[in-house]
Amino acid sequence: MAETADVTTEILTDAFTRVHEGLPEQLDGLTGEQLLWRPAPDANPIGWLAWHLARVQDDHLAGVGDLEQVWTGGWSKRFALPYDESTIGYGQSSDEVGAFSVTDVALLTGYYADVHEMTLKVLQTLKTRADYERIVDERWDPPVTAAVRITSVIGDITQHLGQLAYVRGLLGQR
Repeated sequence: MAETADVTTEILTDAFTRVHEGLPEQLDGLTGEQLLWRPAPDANPIGWLAWHLARVQDDHLAGVGDLEQVWTGGWSKRFALPYDESTIGYGQSSDEVGAFSVTDVALLTGYYADVHEMTLKVLQTLKTRADYERIVDERWDPPVTAAVRITSVIGDITQHLGQLAYVRGLLGQR
């Protein structure tokens, strides 16, 4: 049984590592103006998408691991965004997204590197099937298990990385 959990952890580690490797590649060489460019008035800019995918992963994996979020451990002050510290970007209005002001690729990639490091630590704590089946959020019906939460995060962050790559592709066509 533990061997199955080990294989699961290896697969999940690989999935998160793919995003960890892909995000810096997509941000590399972008200017501050490009990070904030919106291809349509209500579209999400590249910088916001990078921040949001990191915030979702940080919030949700910290919850799985019962840890403090990397964000609240100092990164929120470094970003100095006009959002409540608990904000992860979910459900933000177009105006709230438009208030995103980070123009520093190194800040975005540094935060995500720390989130990835925390994620790997959390994954290493998952040793048994019971660890994956543990309820981590009772606000839903049915309650959310660690496995479901992690799967949800992988789906979300890979979609946002794809959106980010798409917007970057549009940059060359403007």
